[in-house]
Amino acid sequence: MRNPLRTTHFFYKLNTQYSSPLKWHITGDSLLKIISALFASSVLLFLGLMVYELVNGSWLSIQTFGLNFLIGTKWDPAISQVFGALPLILGTTVTSVIALLISVPISLGIGLALSEYMPKKFGFAISFLVELLAAVPSVIYGLWGIYVLIPFLRDHVYLYLRTFFGFIPIFSGPIYGGGFLTASIVLAIMVIPTISSILRDLFSAVPNSLREAMIALGATKWETVKAVVSYARSGVIGAVILGFGRAVGETMAVTMIIGNKFQVWPSSLFDAWYTMSAIIANELLEATYDLYVSALINIALVLLFVTLVINILSRLIVWRSIRLVRGIVKE
Repeated sequence: MRNPLRTTHFFYKLNTQYSSPLKWHITGDSLLKIISALFASSVLLFLGLMVYELVNGSWLSIQTFGLNFLIGTKWDPAISQVFGALPLILGTTVTSVIALLISVPISLGIGLALSEYMPKKFGFAISFLVELLAAVPSVIYGLWGIYVLIPFLRDHVYLYLRTFFGFIPIFSGPIYGGGFLTASIVLAIMVIPTISSILRDLFSAVPNSLREAMIALGATKWETVKAVVSYARSGVIGAVILGFGRAVGETMAVTMIIGNKFQVWPSSLFDAWYTMSAIIANELLEATYDLYVSALINIALVLLFVTLVINILSRLIVWRSIRLVRGIVKE
């Protein structure tokens, strides 16, 4: 009697041996994988097209001024047609740095409160309200700054600062209400949701075994919190850098508040200044000749490059820190 298992194996081997090697099937999983890869690669395509258009549009300015465009201090589109972006770069950098000095301590406190001190249900409600600030359009922040923040700072804060600290040059000079310090305060409020949400996720990802070990050794709550912050320190740095990139690229709120005064260095914290994004928003529609338009697009190219570098660096640091606190990699 013939073995049925041997007969089945014979026909399976025969079918495998004489089946066409060119025959293949597209399953649903492979089709989804291909479509997802195309969508993901489209981001690189859009970024490449953006860089190409900016380089092409600013090429006349690059040929005319070269590196002097980055260190030039004169912006005269009407008479001499000379363009220099150094005051704009300084205004963008200083305004964003002051915003970080204000927002980082507040964001650190919010992140620690939500991850270490508050109950989960109450912390969820607070985190929702904090993240809701990120959904507010920047023009709303600008209007709020004009009608609420500027009168309050001018009448109740800046006057006292000048009275008590007027012997310091940065606290002297006329008070307009608006200016780069007021713009920095608005920027700080705008970047708090970004930094605090990242810090909350980082602190929540720290293993509970670390906290339990610290408490078992007799550590206080404050000492345990310091250990948690130290454990996620590289992620904290990445979150700060990401907030810096968010502040650098902000346009509308800064344009409405900063005063838009082109100068190398302001006379005080209350003086007006200019940023790269603000001058693009204000003067692009007024550019009447090719070199003027090319100079503005050149500023946009510099702003894009700075923002990309900041965001890529911060994302890498945050990504590595999250993997570190979850025990995937080691120091």
